[in-house]
Amino acid sequence: MRQVMKMAVAVTAASLALAACGSSSTGTTPSAGSTGGAASGIKVGMAYDVGGRGDQSFNDAAAAGLDKAAKDLGITSKEASATNGEAESARTERLKQLIDAGYTNIVAVGFAYAKAVGTVAKANPNVKFAIVDDASPDSTGANIENITFAEHEGSFLVGAAAALKSTAKHVGFVGGVETDLIKKFQAGFEAGVKAVDPTIKVSVKYLTQPPDFSGFGSVDKGKAAAEGMYQAGADVVYHAAGGSGGGVFTAAKAAGKLAIGVDSDQAKTAAPDVRDVIITSMLKKVDVGVYDFIKSVKDGTFKAGVKVFDLKSGGVDYSTTGGKIDDIKSKLDAFKADIVSGKVVVPSK
Repeated sequence: MRQVMKMAVAVTAASLALAACGSSSTGTTPSAGSTGGAASGIKVGMAYDVGGRGDQSFNDAAAAGLDKAAKDLGITSKEASATNGEAESARTERLKQLIDAGYTNIVAVGFAYAKAVGTVAKANPNVKFAIVDDASPDSTGANIENITFAEHEGSFLVGAAAALKSTAKHVGFVGGVETDLIKKFQAGFEAGVKAVDPTIKVSVKYLTQPPDFSGFGSVDKGKAAAEGMYQAGADVVYHAAGGSGGGVFTAAKAAGKLAIGVDSDQAKTAAPDVRDVIITSMLKKVDVGVYDFIKSVKDGTFKAGVKVFDLKSGGVDYSTTGGKIDDIKSKLDAFKADIVSGKVVVPSK
C-alpha cells in the first residue's frame, strides 16, 4: 500500500508567488529552460497539459513552482506541452524524449499523463517522477510521487462566495472535461452555494467528454458556455476549465456579470481587460507541490506515494485580490474554519 502523506505546506505556500510566467512552449519537442542560481546538477523535465505554459491557470501554477526551483535550487529544466487531440502514445513519447535528453526528474502536469507515467516509470526505475492530479493504479510506482489536492474544499469556499455575491440567485459552473477530478470542483462549488442559500440555482456545463481533452484549452468553448449561462440569468460563473477559462472571463465582461477563477490567482494572471470581473479564484497550490517534489530530489528525501495538499495544510484556498469579496471575507473564513476543524465535511462527488 502506498503511503498517503498530508503535507504541512503553509509556510512554503506563503513563499511562492502564483504570477503568470513567460513565453509558452508547445508541441512535443522539449525546449530548454533557464537555471537561476548556482547549478545543482539536478535536471527536471516538465511535461505540461493542454494549454502549456501561458494558460494563466493550471499549467502556469506548475510553471511557477519550476521557476522558483530554478531560482532557489539551481536546477536546469526542459519543458514540453500536450496538444489538443493527441494520442496516448504522444504523452509517452514526450516523457521518453525528456529522459533521453538527460532530464531524469520528471513532472507530468495533469491526470491525462497517468498511463504514460506508469508505463515510462516502470521502464526507467532510476528516474524519479511526479504526476499532478492523479493517484490511480495507472500511476502507481516505487519511483512516482502523486501530487493531489482537496479541490472540493477550495471550491466550497468560492461557491459560498458566488452565492453571497449573486443577486439573481442563479450561478454557474463550467468544467473543462467531465472527469472525476473536475466533478470534485463541481461538487464542492455546489455544496458551498447551497450552504449559503439552498434555493440558488446552479447551472452546469462541461465543454468536452473524455478522451477529448480540448475542453481545457478552448477559449471559444469556454466563452460560449458562459454566454449561455449569463443569458439564462446567471450572474456569477465559476470555471474549472484551464485555458478555456479566458473565454468565461470575456463573456462575463461582455455581459456585465461576474466570474470566479481557478488554480492561480486569475485576477493577477488573466488578460488585463477582464481582471475586473474576477471576484475571487480557487487557489490550488500546484506550484507548491512541484517545488516540494524538486526540493525533495535535491535534498535526497524523495518518497514515492500520494501527497495530499488540502485546506488545512494550505494546499487550497481562495484569493482576495481586487477587494471584491472583502465584505464577505469573515463569512468565508468562518466556513474555512469549519472545514479545517471537521465540523463541515465537503462532498467530493
